[in-house]
Amino acid sequence: MHAIANKGRSATLGVHPVSELLECPPETSLLLTGAAQCVHFDAGDLVFHQNDGCLGLYLVISGEFLRRSDRFSTRITLGTARVGELVELAAALGERRHTYTLSALTPGVLLLLPIDALERAFASHPPLRMHLLEELAREVSRAYRTSCSSRTSPARRRPNGAVCC
Repeated sequence: MHAIANKGRSATLGVHPVSELLECPPETSLLLTGAAQCVHFDAGDLVFHQNDGCLGLYLVISGEFLRRSDRFSTRITLGTARVGELVELAAALGERRHTYTLSALTPGVLLLLPIDALERAFASHPPLRMHLLEELAREVSRAYRTSCSSRTSPARRRPNGAVCC
């Protein structure tokens, strides 16, 4: 997985490089590298659909991909996934169901780390799961801050003095 090290996003954005997230002993790294599959997509191709079974964890190698979700009979655009981003941490670490739909905006390549290889890697090196769970928590926090900053209503104070959006 160290060959992917340069694909990570800048730490100034609060995102950890992929090489740091997937840092593991050589035998675990070899297991993941040997199982990894490059999947090519044309613009407009569907990668996966919300609620479908999760095949694994995806890393964007090239191109841009659109995240969309259907919530309460409303389609919501969640944003784009760009080079260096891990895609669908929640599904790969959770109930194995995609939490949104992903489609290619431009031609691109995703590296798929199959779920069975991830499970074997987690078993051989448990801190790997924790690193990915920590990144998922940061991802949720970034999404929440982005959501709060995009709202036009002023901040409200809760009874305990905390500010909410």
